[in-house]
Amino acid sequence: MNQRQTRTFRTAGGTRRKMGSKPEAREKDSRAVNVSPVRAADPFLERERLRYAEPLPSREYILQTLTEQGVPVSEDRLERLLEIAPDEREMFSRRLAAMERDGEIMRNRRNAICVVDKLDLIRGRVQGHPDGFGFLIRDDGGPDMFLGPKEMHKVLHGDRVMARQSGTDRRGRPEGKIVEVLEHAHRHLVGRLRTEHGILFVVAEDKRISQDFLVPPAEARDAKPGQVVTVEIIAQPTKHGQPVARVIEVLGNYADPGMEIEIALRKHELPHDFPAEVERLSGEFPDGVTAADRRGRTDLRGLPLVTIDGETAKDFDDAVFCEALDKGRFRLVVAIADVSHYVRHGDALDREAYKRGNSVYFPRRVIPMLPERLSNGLCSINPEVERLCMACDMQIDARGEIESYRFYPAVVRSHARLTYTLVAEMLADARGEAAYRYRGLLPHLENLYRLYKQLAKSRARRGAIDFETIETQMIFNEQGKIERIVPVKRNDAHRVIEECMLAANVCASDFLRQNDHPMLYRIHEGPTPEKLAALREFLKGFGLSLGGGDTPHATDYAKLLARVKDRPDAQLLQTVMLRSLRQAVYSPDNVGHFGLAYESYTHFTSPIRRYPDLLVHRAIKAVLLRRRYEPGDWHELGVHCSMTERRADDATRDVEAWLKCYYMQDRIGESFAGSISGVTAFGAFVALDGVYVEGLLHVSDLGSDYFHFDAAKHQLVGERTNTRYRLGDRLQVKVARVDLETSRIDFVLDEEAEYKGRQGREGKSIE
Repeated sequence: MNQRQTRTFRTAGGTRRKMGSKPEAREKDSRAVNVSPVRAADPFLERERLRYAEPLPSREYILQTLTEQGVPVSEDRLERLLEIAPDEREMFSRRLAAMERDGEIMRNRRNAICVVDKLDLIRGRVQGHPDGFGFLIRDDGGPDMFLGPKEMHKVLHGDRVMARQSGTDRRGRPEGKIVEVLEHAHRHLVGRLRTEHGILFVVAEDKRISQDFLVPPAEARDAKPGQVVTVEIIAQPTKHGQPVARVIEVLGNYADPGMEIEIALRKHELPHDFPAEVERLSGEFPDGVTAADRRGRTDLRGLPLVTIDGETAKDFDDAVFCEALDKGRFRLVVAIADVSHYVRHGDALDREAYKRGNSVYFPRRVIPMLPERLSNGLCSINPEVERLCMACDMQIDARGEIESYRFYPAVVRSHARLTYTLVAEMLADARGEAAYRYRGLLPHLENLYRLYKQLAKSRARRGAIDFETIETQMIFNEQGKIERIVPVKRNDAHRVIEECMLAANVCASDFLRQNDHPMLYRIHEGPTPEKLAALREFLKGFGLSLGGGDTPHATDYAKLLARVKDRPDAQLLQTVMLRSLRQAVYSPDNVGHFGLAYESYTHFTSPIRRYPDLLVHRAIKAVLLRRRYEPGDWHELGVHCSMTERRADDATRDVEAWLKCYYMQDRIGESFAGSISGVTAFGAFVALDGVYVEGLLHVSDLGSDYFHFDAAKHQLVGERTNTRYRLGDRLQVKVARVDLETSRIDFVLDEEAEYKGRQGREGKSIE
């Protein structure tokens, strides 16, 4: 906010003015406000004065006053205790309402105000389960509280509530009773319209919502039973009543092409239509780079920068160039699209980009963070056109260590749009057709490859963890359904670009840290003590151990991975090691990146598709101009960006799971070989060879025995037969059921194939 700007809030009693940021103005206003001794006792009065010309009692002082009374207090009495003036009552009521929403206070049956902490109530978010029960995920980080079906009848998955512990369930878990709903998570949802005995209702697509939503006939619009619809909730669930909804959108039939994506967008509340203001703003930009845009920028148009991406990519964030220096050193230039030049803090484009958080990549469809005119046009480093960039210009020594770097705004012209496949082919055969076609660029690509080898050695010395995972790609037919699923093999060109981007990200993090500027770090914490203990216990059964004691380093993981990579059970061991680690998130608190073995790391290289990268660009520009970029609360930004990332992952997983179910529905009864990819108390998940589809082998289909789940050893063990089903075990299974509605595939053991396999193994052992 500009120093002279102020925000005003209209009330019934006049105007309440939020203070500007000019220090002398604050001092003057602070002295001008006379308060009574009661209000002067507020320990946070000065903070409130800095915010408002006419400050209200702080939340802390309100809670202190309520606590001192020792009993619930009516709102009228609280106003008298705090000497609230008549023209302050409306704003004071709003503050109390906000405190109530946040679970700091609540009203009893007599409408008196109580301090929640005095009531032994627990705040948290409800996590539903498809079987009708749920859990309260506590705000204070305490153990989850079990919520039975009777309690879950009052709420929906995601609601924020206050609850009281009512006892323990039969498993010894704390059990809760919901006292009050603080915040409803859902105003809209997507589901299928059904009818039963003439009554219309919607079954939510999110199976964690187990209640059915009644739809009055007048609110069904033209929707037909069986169709997928979006509804608005007009009555939330209560202790005595079912939720009620009205149809606001008819999406179509369940098996319509692309319906799985339409469902995922609404189920996960992904913004997917750009507001008119955003489209208008993006349409106002010129078609290309102007003379005014070039001013103050380094001209890199003559530098043979190239983009290297996948065959289907359309938004090109980065271009690279490498030249050899003396003594085995290299200069590496990573030019990143200057999105911040077009998307300014606080404008409509920025607000929408923040809301989305990132682009979402579904099979055959992308939901971009920015309108296509920017994401695939003005910001994208397309070949043979001028583009604005932020350049990270590095010098790297013969050991693969970054000697120096600098950031500067630039104008570039990409000399070619290359693909990973093409670059790998050129590097493998310098006399081939592809190499000849791009012979002017080949020396620079060879420099990149030589640099990559040095960076890879540095990575190994650093001890970064390198898990080998199989990525897949769905090949679709003309009807938009999966024809086959194929593995995507990472080649050296992928690794070259990955190391270049890592280097630029590290420089961005170091630059802002050295200049003491806040940012969103990309952090990855090591294993929790509980997960570490479970991992060590598991490894012990294989005669293996993980170094590092109570605080292992990434190097310890890397050494163990190297030791087991040639073992037949390497995939099993790697899977368990990977699951012991936490998820990477965004945070202004730097705790390092465990997996990459960096003390400081951020995201800089993808501002077209990730909002945190855009924030980092703005921060770097601010430092270059000797200013500070203040987008708001960095912690809240980190939480939001981490949430949108998880939201996108969940949505893409849902779509892929549905498509795989559709693909497998014609293969019921077929037999496949596979490996156990997960073990739970209710069965084992099996990943099929060559098909890259996963399904459940339920515990009831494992054989005539009682099977018990051993979480520490990732296995199910038969009580009578001692038969074991362990993570990584090989099995032959048949496809028994495919349920499109739940995106679930069920397997049964192919007993005939298993019997033949056992005979073969026994015969070989006799020989």
